[in-house]
Amino acid sequence: MKVVVDFAKCTGLGICESMAPEFFEVNDDGDLVLLKEDITDVELQSVEEAVSGCPTEALRIER
Repeated sequence: MKVVVDFAKCTGLGICESMAPEFFEVNDDGDLVLLKEDITDVELQSVEEAVSGCPTEALRIER
């Protein structure tokens, strides 16, 4: 499994960063940086929460 970001939709609010900081970071310019793509079973819950919490629907999990 991996996380996929639609950067055209992302507004850099940082909700995903607060839910899954090992995957997402908003840099000083307000742009989202994907720190890693591959999701382990242990990490899945936090990434799912980040995906569901994204108000612009810019995130998805590819299985």
